[in-house]
Amino acid sequence: MTLKLYYASGACSFVPHTMLEMAGATFEPVAVKLHKNEQNSPEYQAINPRGQVPVLADEGEVITQIMAIIAYIDARFPENAFIPKDPLARARFVETLAWMNNTVHPTFTHIFMPHKFSDDEAAQGQMKRFGVGHYRKLMEELQGLVKKAHAEGRDWLGGVHCGPLDAYALTLLRWATIAGINPDDYPELWAHVQRTALVPAVARAMERERLQLSLYQPG
Repeated sequence: MTLKLYYASGACSFVPHTMLEMAGATFEPVAVKLHKNEQNSPEYQAINPRGQVPVLADEGEVITQIMAIIAYIDARFPENAFIPKDPLARARFVETLAWMNNTVHPTFTHIFMPHKFSDDEAAQGQMKRFGVGHYRKLMEELQGLVKKAHAEGRDWLGGVHCGPLDAYALTLLRWATIAGINPDDYPELWAHVQRTALVPAVARAMERERLQLSLYQPG
Protein backbone atom coordinates (compact mmCIF):
# COMPACT_ATOMS: atom_id res chain seq x y z
CA MET A 1 0.00 0.00 0.00
CA THR A 2 1.57 3.26 -1.12
CA LEU A 3 -1.21 5.80 -0.64
CA LYS A 4 -2.17 7.21 2.72
CA LEU A 5 -4.87 9.86 3.17
CA TYR A 6 -4.96 11.92 6.34
CA TYR A 7 -8.49 13.25 6.74
CA ALA A 8 -10.79 14.77 9.34
CA SER A 9 -14.40 13.70 9.51
CA GLY A 10 -16.63 16.18 7.70
CA ALA A 11 -13.77 18.42 6.58
CA CYS A 12 -12.85 19.28 2.98
CA SER A 13 -10.66 16.17 3.03
CA PHE A 14 -13.94 14.41 2.22
CA VAL A 15 -13.34 15.39 -1.41
CA PRO A 16 -10.10 13.43 -2.00
CA HIS A 17 -11.52 10.70 0.24
CA THR A 18 -14.38 10.19 -2.24
CA MET A 19 -12.01 10.41 -5.21
CA LEU A 20 -9.88 7.57 -3.92
CA GLU A 21 -13.00 5.51 -3.33
CA MET A 22 -14.26 6.29 -6.83
CA ALA A 23 -10.92 5.28 -8.30
CA GLY A 24 -11.01 1.96 -6.46
CA ALA A 25 -7.61 2.85 -5.04
CA THR A 26 -5.88 0.84 -2.36
CA PHE A 27 -5.14 3.40 0.32
CA GLU A 28 -4.83 3.74 4.08
CA PRO A 29 -7.29 6.24 5.56
CA VAL A 30 -5.92 7.92 8.67
CA ALA A 31 -8.39 9.95 10.73
CA VAL A 32 -7.08 13.14 12.32
CA LYS A 33 -9.36 14.20 15.18
CA LEU A 34 -9.43 17.98 15.04
CA HIS A 35 -11.63 18.25 18.15
CA LYS A 36 -8.83 16.51 20.05
CA ASN A 37 -6.24 18.88 18.57
CA GLU A 38 -4.41 16.00 16.89
CA GLN A 39 -3.51 18.29 13.99
CA ASN A 40 -1.14 20.12 16.35
CA SER A 41 0.46 17.00 17.81
CA PRO A 42 4.21 16.55 17.22
CA GLU A 43 3.46 13.43 15.18
CA TYR A 44 1.14 15.21 12.76
CA GLN A 45 3.22 18.38 12.66
CA ALA A 46 6.08 16.22 11.42
CA ILE A 47 3.86 15.27 8.47
CA ASN A 48 2.32 18.69 7.86
CA PRO A 49 3.74 21.58 9.91
CA ARG A 50 0.71 23.69 8.93
CA GLY A 51 -1.50 21.33 10.91
CA GLN A 52 -4.10 21.05 8.15
CA VAL A 53 -5.98 18.29 6.42
CA PRO A 54 -6.06 16.77 3.91
CA VAL A 55 -2.62 15.30 3.40
CA LEU A 56 -1.88 12.65 0.80
CA ALA A 57 1.27 10.57 1.16
CA ASP A 58 2.51 8.49 -1.77
CA GLU A 59 5.76 6.53 -1.69
CA GLY A 60 7.20 8.86 0.93
CA GLU A 61 6.14 12.04 -0.86
CA VAL A 62 3.77 14.27 1.12
CA ILE A 63 1.25 16.43 -0.74
CA THR A 64 -0.76 19.13 1.01
CA GLN A 65 -3.50 21.58 -0.07
CA ILE A 66 -6.72 20.24 -1.53
CA MET A 67 -6.20 21.81 -4.97
CA ALA A 68 -2.87 20.03 -5.36
CA ILE A 69 -4.20 16.75 -3.99
CA ILE A 70 -7.20 16.73 -6.36
CA ALA A 71 -4.89 17.39 -9.32
CA TYR A 72 -2.52 14.65 -8.17
CA ILE A 73 -5.26 12.02 -7.77
CA ASP A 74 -6.60 12.95 -11.21
CA ALA A 75 -3.15 12.42 -12.73
CA ARG A 76 -2.55 9.25 -10.70
CA PHE A 77 -5.83 7.70 -11.89
CA PRO A 78 -6.35 9.23 -15.36
CA GLU A 79 -8.84 6.56 -16.40
CA ASN A 80 -11.39 8.12 -14.03
CA ALA A 81 -11.33 11.50 -15.82
CA PHE A 82 -11.99 13.43 -12.62
CA ILE A 83 -10.94 16.66 -14.34
CA PRO A 84 -12.06 17.32 -17.93
CA LYS A 85 -9.35 17.24 -20.62
CA ASP A 86 -10.95 19.79 -22.94
CA PRO A 87 -9.15 23.11 -22.26
CA LEU A 88 -12.27 25.20 -21.68
CA ALA A 89 -14.08 22.52 -19.65
CA ARG A 90 -10.90 22.07 -17.58
CA ALA A 91 -10.67 25.81 -16.96
CA ARG A 92 -14.33 25.89 -15.87
CA PHE A 93 -13.68 22.98 -13.51
CA VAL A 94 -10.68 24.71 -11.91
CA GLU A 95 -12.61 27.98 -11.79
CA THR A 96 -15.41 26.37 -9.76
CA LEU A 97 -13.04 24.37 -7.56
CA ALA A 98 -10.98 27.47 -6.76
CA TRP A 99 -14.12 29.44 -5.86
CA MET A 100 -15.30 26.66 -3.55
CA ASN A 101 -11.89 26.55 -1.88
CA ASN A 102 -10.93 30.22 -1.70
CA THR A 103 -14.34 31.86 -1.18
CA VAL A 104 -17.02 29.51 0.15
CA HIS A 105 -14.73 27.46 2.38
CA PRO A 106 -13.10 30.39 4.26
CA THR A 107 -16.50 32.03 4.71
CA PHE A 108 -17.57 28.99 6.70
CA THR A 109 -14.30 29.09 8.65
CA HIS A 110 -15.24 32.61 9.82
CA ILE A 111 -18.57 31.18 11.06
CA PHE A 112 -17.28 27.98 12.62
CA MET A 113 -13.93 29.20 13.98
CA PRO A 114 -14.11 32.99 14.39
CA HIS A 115 -11.48 32.74 17.15
CA LYS A 116 -8.92 32.26 14.38
CA PHE A 117 -9.53 35.83 13.24
CA SER A 118 -10.18 37.77 16.44
CA ASP A 119 -9.76 37.31 20.19
CA ASP A 120 -12.61 39.76 20.84
CA GLU A 121 -15.82 37.90 21.71
CA ALA A 122 -18.08 40.66 20.43
CA ALA A 123 -16.19 40.75 17.15
CA GLN A 124 -16.44 36.97 16.90
CA GLY A 125 -20.22 37.14 17.36
CA GLN A 126 -20.56 39.79 14.67
CA MET A 127 -18.31 37.78 12.38
CA LYS A 128 -20.51 34.71 12.77
CA ARG A 129 -23.75 36.65 12.17
CA PHE A 130 -22.38 38.36 9.09
CA GLY A 131 -20.81 35.13 7.87
CA VAL A 132 -24.09 33.22 7.98
CA GLY A 133 -25.80 35.87 5.87
CA HIS A 134 -22.99 35.81 3.34
CA TYR A 135 -22.90 32.02 3.31
CA ARG A 136 -26.59 31.95 2.38
CA LYS A 137 -25.78 34.01 -0.72
CA LEU A 138 -22.95 31.65 -1.61
CA MET A 139 -25.33 28.69 -1.36
CA GLU A 140 -27.61 30.52 -3.79
CA GLU A 141 -24.66 30.85 -6.14
CA LEU A 142 -23.79 27.17 -5.72
CA GLN A 143 -27.38 26.24 -6.47
CA GLY A 144 -27.11 28.37 -9.61
CA LEU A 145 -24.18 26.23 -10.75
CA VAL A 146 -26.26 23.11 -10.24
CA LYS A 147 -29.15 24.60 -12.21
CA LYS A 148 -26.79 25.63 -15.02
CA ALA A 149 -25.29 22.14 -15.24
CA HIS A 150 -28.73 20.54 -15.39
CA ALA A 151 -29.95 23.06 -17.98
CA GLU A 152 -26.97 22.10 -20.14
CA GLY A 153 -27.89 18.43 -19.85
CA ARG A 154 -25.18 17.56 -17.33
CA ASP A 155 -26.10 15.49 -14.30
CA TRP A 156 -22.92 16.43 -12.44
CA LEU A 157 -20.98 19.63 -11.85
CA GLY A 158 -17.62 18.64 -13.33
CA GLY A 159 -18.18 15.97 -15.94
CA VAL A 160 -20.17 12.98 -17.06
CA HIS A 161 -20.02 11.30 -13.67
CA CYS A 162 -19.97 12.28 -10.01
CA GLY A 163 -16.65 13.84 -9.09
CA PRO A 164 -14.77 16.20 -6.79
CA LEU A 165 -16.98 19.24 -7.43
CA ASP A 166 -20.05 17.28 -6.39
CA ALA A 167 -18.33 15.98 -3.26
CA TYR A 168 -17.24 19.52 -2.39
CA ALA A 169 -20.79 20.80 -2.97
CA LEU A 170 -22.05 18.13 -0.57
CA THR A 171 -19.49 19.23 2.00
CA LEU A 172 -20.32 22.93 1.65
CA LEU A 173 -24.07 22.42 1.96
CA ARG A 174 -23.56 20.11 4.92
CA TRP A 175 -21.57 22.90 6.57
CA ALA A 176 -24.48 25.24 5.87
CA THR A 177 -26.71 22.99 7.97
CA ILE A 178 -24.15 23.20 10.79
CA ALA A 179 -24.45 27.00 10.55
CA GLY A 180 -28.21 26.72 11.06
CA ILE A 181 -29.18 27.09 7.40
CA ASN A 182 -32.08 24.94 6.23
CA PRO A 183 -31.08 22.90 3.14
CA ASP A 184 -34.71 22.99 2.01
CA ASP A 185 -34.11 26.66 1.20
CA TYR A 186 -32.05 25.43 -1.77
CA PRO A 187 -34.18 22.66 -3.29
CA GLU A 188 -32.18 22.02 -6.46
CA LEU A 189 -28.87 22.04 -4.60
CA TRP A 190 -30.26 19.87 -1.79
CA ALA A 191 -31.62 17.34 -4.29
CA HIS A 192 -28.25 17.27 -6.06
CA VAL A 193 -26.40 16.71 -2.79
CA GLN A 194 -28.77 13.93 -1.76
CA ARG A 195 -28.22 12.22 -5.12
CA THR A 196 -24.46 12.61 -4.69
CA ALA A 197 -24.67 10.92 -1.29
CA LEU A 198 -26.22 7.85 -2.94
CA VAL A 199 -23.23 7.26 -5.21
CA PRO A 200 -21.60 4.10 -3.77
CA ALA A 201 -18.10 5.57 -3.45
CA VAL A 202 -19.47 8.68 -1.74
CA ALA A 203 -21.61 6.55 0.57
CA ARG A 204 -18.54 4.52 1.58
CA ALA A 205 -16.62 7.67 2.48
CA MET A 206 -19.60 9.00 4.43
CA GLU A 207 -19.89 5.74 6.33
CA ARG A 208 -16.19 5.74 7.21
CA GLU A 209 -16.42 9.35 8.40
CA ARG A 210 -19.77 8.67 10.12
CA LEU A 211 -21.37 11.66 8.47
CA GLN A 212 -24.98 12.71 8.73
CA LEU A 213 -25.94 14.57 5.57
CA SER A 214 -27.92 17.33 7.32
CA LEU A 215 -27.34 18.62 10.84
CA TYR A 216 -29.95 21.38 10.55
CA GLN A 217 -32.19 21.82 13.55
CA PRO A 218 -35.05 24.33 13.39
CA GLY A 219 -34.56 27.12 15.90
